[in-house]
Amino acid sequence: MTDQTLHSHTPASDPAPQPFAPASQAPSDALDDLPLVVFSHLRWDFVRQRPQHLLSRFARQREVWMWEEPIGCDHPLPYLEYHRFPADRVTSLRPRLPHWWSAEEQTAALADLYALFLQQSVRAAPIAWYYTPLMRAFSAGAEAALVVYDCMDELSSFAHADAALLTHEAELLERADVVFTGGRSLYEAKRHLAANVHAFPSAVDRAHFAAARATPRSAGGEDGKLTAGYFGVIDERLDMQLIAELAAARPDWRIEMVGPVVKIDPATLPQAANIAWLGPRDYGQLPAVLAGWDVAIMPFALNEATRFISPTKTPEYLSGGRPVVSTPIADVVADWGRSPGVWIAGDGATLAQALDDAASLSAGGDWLAAVDRQLDAISWDATQQRMADLMGEALSRRTQRARSAAVSVPAVSASDRLSAKPYDVLVVGAGFAGSVMAERLAEDAGKRVLVIDRRPHIAGNAYDELDAAGVMIHRYGPHIFHTNSDDVFAYLSRFTAWRPYEHRVLAEAKGKRVPMPINRTTLEQLYDIALPDDESAAAFLAARALPRDPIVTSEDVVVNAVGTDLYQTFFRGYTRKQWGLDPSELDKTVTSRVPTRTDRDDRYFQDRHQAMPRDGYTAMFARMLDHPRITLRTGTEFVDVDAAALADHVVYTGPIDEYFDYRYGRLPYRSLTFRHETLPQESFQDAAVVNFPAEDVPYTRITEYKKLTGQSHPTTSISYEYPTDEGDPYYPIPRPDNQALFQKYDALARATQNVTFVGRLANYRYYNMDQVVGQALATYRRLSERELVEVAKPLGTVEAAE
Repeated sequence: MTDQTLHSHTPASDPAPQPFAPASQAPSDALDDLPLVVFSHLRWDFVRQRPQHLLSRFARQREVWMWEEPIGCDHPLPYLEYHRFPADRVTSLRPRLPHWWSAEEQTAALADLYALFLQQSVRAAPIAWYYTPLMRAFSAGAEAALVVYDCMDELSSFAHADAALLTHEAELLERADVVFTGGRSLYEAKRHLAANVHAFPSAVDRAHFAAARATPRSAGGEDGKLTAGYFGVIDERLDMQLIAELAAARPDWRIEMVGPVVKIDPATLPQAANIAWLGPRDYGQLPAVLAGWDVAIMPFALNEATRFISPTKTPEYLSGGRPVVSTPIADVVADWGRSPGVWIAGDGATLAQALDDAASLSAGGDWLAAVDRQLDAISWDATQQRMADLMGEALSRRTQRARSAAVSVPAVSASDRLSAKPYDVLVVGAGFAGSVMAERLAEDAGKRVLVIDRRPHIAGNAYDELDAAGVMIHRYGPHIFHTNSDDVFAYLSRFTAWRPYEHRVLAEAKGKRVPMPINRTTLEQLYDIALPDDESAAAFLAARALPRDPIVTSEDVVVNAVGTDLYQTFFRGYTRKQWGLDPSELDKTVTSRVPTRTDRDDRYFQDRHQAMPRDGYTAMFARMLDHPRITLRTGTEFVDVDAAALADHVVYTGPIDEYFDYRYGRLPYRSLTFRHETLPQESFQDAAVVNFPAEDVPYTRITEYKKLTGQSHPTTSISYEYPTDEGDPYYPIPRPDNQALFQKYDALARATQNVTFVGRLANYRYYNMDQVVGQALATYRRLSERELVEVAKPLGTVEAAE
């Protein structure tokens, strides 16, 4: 949960409730007075933060119900508690469930309780507002006038997060009529996943915290000791080691930590004579607490739990007239990094120095004028009104939009051509290309298909398996599925459920591990600078770029975009290891695949669909090939079968030069070898994949598979990846002479009767998994369409797929 201010039952100091604008003045009027049901992982009376500020304002015109997490009880039947908070006009709903019930029994009971609540307490289909996607498990089936997702944290990154959270969030993002995010970083992470996403960074109740300015404090206070303070939830997001280092570096400072300790053992809190752990305070007391400090601090750790936070306390501290020292949280840097009252410090030494600098500033007030101009632009009132407008627009669109009738597309019927041969089609290769072709030929065209593969398993390079320790690994290196094709994703969804997964990669460079591809955060961490917006990052890169014209090689692509330092840091060594060639010797397409970004989107891919097969790739392939008209033989070489006696047509997905017995010589490939290890620990590294661009490191990357698959296991398995010239063909080497050699083989393929060449190896081209699937589906459609026209002929004559 986003750190915010503490809450009590006392009335907030917001202005007296005022009615909204007349009906003719705002899009929010479309909402009328629809009741609002909020599904929250937070208790209303735990802390006063984003939900309390926003929902108390929504409650001025409608009923607001806060459905909270269930509480175990000894009663044998489930029931619902109602807790009314008159000052905020909000009612909390707290389900009580027998503590011995299973998760399935709890979900069923919650669904019943929610249905009963709607029937008895809500007069119309409500607006369903979600802070936690997990509550979709019991509420998704209920009618809602509008579905809102206010994503204020990346809950899946928190300690002990429910494994089902990502699945429910994917469903919620698809279903939501409007999505709000609690900060800019979250917006950049979610905006590609839903159609109507809007960023609403933290606002502030200025009048409340401005009371701290009425209590001016001379540096050092009455006791002569400077005080640095923090208020908010004390949990895994705080850097305890950093707090200890700060206390040791500044023994003449008093460090006050105000707030409840949550999800961590209080015994782990650092102890020192100048650190005071003061426990929680009521929201109404916070201005007085703030008035006693010289400097406000935000000693957040830089970890998965803080990657997307947008702390409300930044504008709260500044509203109280106190300068702020923070670790480099992305949203703090972006929104407040250039403010005169804000210091960004990354370690104990710089944090201590920043405290000294900020303390000298706090004695004067000239800096507050610039801060106030920035604070003038934000308020909870304005935030709530803009949200209401967006919700009203979404409701109007939903009301006016006619439900699209499902259109069923009739399957292509195939001829019932008789054949004396045991099969109609021989498919060579049980990877993506071969398996998709086999499934379509069997299921859609009614053909008898024999699939062979030289390996002892199906799924090609995507093959995954449990290793000796019981950890799911990818034997041939990490395979991450992503696509922008709705058709490809829908087709594969017939054979697998999905686990939502967005791939993030770190690269080890200059002694740091930074996001890859290069983005704004990469640049800030690498060069120890602040780049508050896309424009500043673009200007930083433009100043280092060295124009190349024409752009022919991979080196040209990178140097033209980012200059020589980043080229040498990230690309030159990695490319030389990966390809065995310098980037100046490789086609421009090699490095064009890796983008450079000026925002903070640290996802490796930006495709609309990003997920991993829930049960693994091998299970997905097994379902695809489990068909009564498909016969499968693994461990079988193509040269060892009599193709002409087995079938009228061959679908060939192997190396095209091998099919023609290397008539013009071998096409060059790069291969890979792997060193797999299992370690007696739960986690090995901070990301699923860490790249090592330096040439003095023999491997290119380390993969930790549990972070791809989401598997829970007490040990972890990793693999080191070593490029090589020998071994199975992985990557066609993109050079003009190699392409010229392929064109000779391609001409042979086009002249070959009754053979379809499809896939990466048959086309000597590097394809992503979704591209192979898309190509196979398109190839099948062309074959089936031609058969419909020329019924008397076999399934085709010459087909070299592009």
